[in-house]
Amino acid sequence: MTEIGVETEAAGIVSRIEHGEGQHVARDEPIVFVEIMKMEIPVVAPAEGKIIKLLVAKGDAVTEGQRIAILETP
Repeated sequence: MTEIGVETEAAGIVSRIEHGEGQHVARDEPIVFVEIMKMEIPVVAPAEGKIIKLLVAKGDAVTEGQRIAILETP
């Protein structure tokens, strides 16, 4: 399993969730978008797999390094 985290250097707010628990994602596919200084930054899957657990919800504040999801990889 792989943990997916925010890699930006600033705090932001989860503005959109593109994929939820149980959904399959491809490598580099956005899972959520984080709004930072009026820009939406995608947080992408580091590998292909299935989202086992989404650790954030729309409107949640996130910071650099915070884990946002757990991904089961083949």
